Amino acid sequence: MTDSFYKHHVFFCLNQRDPGAERPSCASCDAQNMQEYAKKRVKQLGLSGPGQVRINKAGCLDRCEEGPVLVVYPEGTWYTYIDESDIDEIVVSHLQNGQPVERLMIDRKDV
Repeated sequence: MTDSFYKHHVFFCLNQRDPGAERPSCASCDAQNMQEYAKKRVKQLGLSGPGQVRINKAGCLDRCEEGPVLVVYPEGTWYTYIDESDIDEIVVSHLQNGQPVERLMIDRKDV
């Protein structure tokens, strides 16, 4: 067990850039709805609360070109996702069962 208050602390980038900005933004990729969905799923599975899983909103995580993105701590595992099925896979495989989802991970060398 780590010294972290939560077993897993998940941050979803919800940054919104102005239309026409040079870089993309996660908010333009339905990040808000996916964050809310993840929070709901974690509660449904009984994974939320102190010592368990916390789903949070974040501002820009500066990985815009790979977005939408989320990061799971304390591991520092970065993910991208497309839809609710990807979020389900991250929640069940990584957050519930401790197995990171390789196919959705963002290459760590780019961190």
